[in-house]
Amino acid sequence: MAAWMPGSSVENLPAAVPQFWAGQDLTLGIMARVNGQAFSLLGVPSLPNGARAATIFEAQYTSTRTVFSLLAGNVSMKLDFLSPVSPCNYLRQSLPFSYLTISAANANGANVQVYVDIDESWTGQSGSSLSSFKKSDDTTVFGLTVEGATTYSQNSMDQALWGETIFASRSSNSSKLTSQIGSAASVRGLFASNGTLSNSAPGYAAKDVVAIAQDLGSVASISSVTYAIGYTRDAAVNYLGNARASYYKATYNDSVSAVSHFLDDYAGAASEASALDSDIAGKANSAAGANYSDIATLSVRQAYGASDLTIPADTLDTSDLMLFLKEISSDGNVNTVDVIYPTFPIYYVMAPEYIRLVLEPVVRYLETGRWPSPWTIHDIGSSYPNATGHDDGKAEQQPIEETGNILILAYAYTLASKSSTWANSHRSLFQGYADYLVTNGFDIASQLSTDDGAGPLPNQTNLAIKAAVGLSAFGAMFGADNYTSIGKQYANQLYNNSLATDAAKTHFQLQYPQALNKGNTYSTTFNLFPDALLDLKTFPPEAFDMQAKYYPSVRADVGVPLDSRVPYGKTDWQLFAASSSPSTPLASSADLFINDIHQFISNGINTAPFSDRYFVRPGPTDTGAPDVLGGYNAYRARPTVGGHFAVLAKVAGSKSVMG
Repeated sequence: MAAWMPGSSVENLPAAVPQFWAGQDLTLGIMARVNGQAFSLLGVPSLPNGARAATIFEAQYTSTRTVFSLLAGNVSMKLDFLSPVSPCNYLRQSLPFSYLTISAANANGANVQVYVDIDESWTGQSGSSLSSFKKSDDTTVFGLTVEGATTYSQNSMDQALWGETIFASRSSNSSKLTSQIGSAASVRGLFASNGTLSNSAPGYAAKDVVAIAQDLGSVASISSVTYAIGYTRDAAVNYLGNARASYYKATYNDSVSAVSHFLDDYAGAASEASALDSDIAGKANSAAGANYSDIATLSVRQAYGASDLTIPADTLDTSDLMLFLKEISSDGNVNTVDVIYPTFPIYYVMAPEYIRLVLEPVVRYLETGRWPSPWTIHDIGSSYPNATGHDDGKAEQQPIEETGNILILAYAYTLASKSSTWANSHRSLFQGYADYLVTNGFDIASQLSTDDGAGPLPNQTNLAIKAAVGLSAFGAMFGADNYTSIGKQYANQLYNNSLATDAAKTHFQLQYPQALNKGNTYSTTFNLFPDALLDLKTFPPEAFDMQAKYYPSVRADVGVPLDSRVPYGKTDWQLFAASSSPSTPLASSADLFINDIHQFISNGINTAPFSDRYFVRPGPTDTGAPDVLGGYNAYRARPTVGGHFAVLAKVAGSKSVMG
């Protein structure tokens, strides 16, 4: 479940309604009652009779938390939203819940009650919801489901329909819990009047809320209670006709036991999250300054939130682990190889095993022989979570792009894990792809690259760079020096012999040879990054320096365009370029890219989840979105922001951040 608060709404937080990543509202009403006076804290646009809006005075974010602080009368109220990121703790990482901890401080003995509700907007469909109510010891659990939903179905805005929305909390030694189902107006009104709920749980009617209130009693200094909100699915992914379940199902096979464990684990999860937040912020700041630390910190939850860590649903065998990644917002594909490629730096830095886990379902499918083409597949399913392959060969065609990607990714995993076992077990497959690049990676037919919206071209320089680096990666992975030599021959032609540079050798052009270019063309040559990161030495240092010195000359109004054809830049590729230097930790142009991206995320005109594509100069757009300088361009909430960790990967290396 991906829930966000648009930045423009925070100033009016007591009335602001959070959203699903695609933009639809998600009801989440939070209130407090202080000495008999009710206050809205978040998500209550229509105040109950006599209630007042609290005053927000601070908002903060970390890698794992969003924290809002408000004044309700003279009492300081804190809303701490925590989404654990724990990639090396598979159980904790796979639990599909987030925490909301509400704290009252500086209360001076005030009587304080708190209240939270949600409704069927979290299920993805209105008017056909069923509710469940369960108590397990001191834990109260509400469940909301869509009646008759088909397994693996979703609504028109990408929200899953076949699972169960879970909302839970538990009383403590210092609090008393009550709950209720009913209309928002009546239930919120009852809390505002009495500070408690009726404990009634009738059948769910359309647009009802399910609510849990906690009476904290007289608060001398500070008191808090924790809620859990999430979305469970018995079958998480359809992999080649076989159901895959979330990893936690091996230990907690029902929603009540899972969310009960989640609440039990709060202290450990919160402690780990605080340590991770500090580790990422500090190391990112040391690597490239405060602006970069802000970017990296903002990227973490989004990068991990698009994935499912799974095991077979029938056997629950935890040794058969696969990671499935959704290409959020751009087209919903499953394990898109050119989405894994920009995402991989965060895995490389935090948990390199994830590179293998996300490639595993791709490689297994390719080794069945059902994919009919000699190049690597683009994705293993057109619509998440249906990873059913493309036996008809009709996946999007990006032959050089994906073939180079899979070899680079496989070597990145081999290098970071210090183990060649996995690569050796798939050598035959990788050998075929290396041979494909030998035959097709230099005289490149007209085709798409990863930035498919820019259209196909023959002999794209960035694709040729990828082919060269991919061959070097294969050679390094298996000690196959002849493939490394071919990769370096490609690089020699492209750079040393100036085949792909302008006449003055100031930069790589969009295509080669020169005759294919219309005027002075250029591109952000992000595919040099793995050559530097993995120390492959395919291209000489002078090629990297040439590019780094050139980027400032083509910087547009608010950033460097992806290439000379388009008005937008790509944040992931910009930070790949910032990290493309074999002889120094970062390229000379790194600050340029970092500062432009920081300005993009802080300019106040974007309300969507972190987009990796934004307008850097005026120009036409094919998305229908406003062409606003510094405005995001179509993409939102994609896991590709994991690419922002390219800087940390280059400066600090693999496993440099706690996972």
